Amino acid sequence: MTTQTEKAARFLELHQPGSPLLMPNAWDQGTAKILTHLGFQALATTSSGFAATLGRLDGAVSRDEALAHSAAIVAASDVPVSADLENCFADDPGGVGETVALAVRTGLAGCSIEDFTGDKEQPIYDIGLAAERVAAAAEAAHSGAVRLVITARAENFLHGRPDLADTIARLQAYQAAGADVLYAPGLSSLADIRQVVTALDRPVNVIARVGAPSVSELAEAGVSRVSVGGAFAYAALGALVEAATEFRDHGTYGYLRVTATGRQAVLDALSG
Repeated sequence: MTTQTEKAARFLELHQPGSPLLMPNAWDQGTAKILTHLGFQALATTSSGFAATLGRLDGAVSRDEALAHSAAIVAASDVPVSADLENCFADDPGGVGETVALAVRTGLAGCSIEDFTGDKEQPIYDIGLAAERVAAAAEAAHSGAVRLVITARAENFLHGRPDLADTIARLQAYQAAGADVLYAPGLSSLADIRQVVTALDRPVNVIARVGAPSVSELAEAGVSRVSVGGAFAYAALGALVEAATEFRDHGTYGYLRVTATGRQAVLDALSG
């Protein structure tokens, strides 16, 4: 694939109910190259993983930084890339549309928009405004020569509102507003995931998390995509903490037993 248009079209084609696209989230150019070399057919960015590389918490990255990061990940891989753009860095639909229009220019194949406000007191946008925001994102993504794949996220289960009926109603509203893929991060129950898939006519993404069904179970339920969010980034940081703690507290080098795998991955992915 050599053009952004081809990548975006291919990205949407990869969403097949019952044969889910396994989409890992890269957090820098090196991990993008390694994950591509390992054979993954598409990549996503991770807002939390990227923020950690800057010494910040999730939600503390600016729009310009997120878009520059997206462009860097696109440049590092020849597979489609979808960006985690949080709430598209805007409350109003106009600002959302502007963010997605800028995202198109980075070479992305897709991007996401979530209904989390960032306000602890009122964490989720009103469903009417949330749908208008998705509509603005879809219009910006679909009106040009490149048709970006828009993933609309209902964030209830991540922010203290485990209301499945409201989550489904939101995803249905986002589908009607033009979203290409629907996603409710935080769902772990296979029965709940089945209800979401059955209630929608578009591909559904599920995030791999503790207690979540296996990929084979998700495939049987009709899921079209499985992503990992910041989990791979945190796994890498967890290994760093374990190695550094051993070195600091014990003065031993047991961590070296796993370095060969990482060194070989870098050589395989980056040489030539």
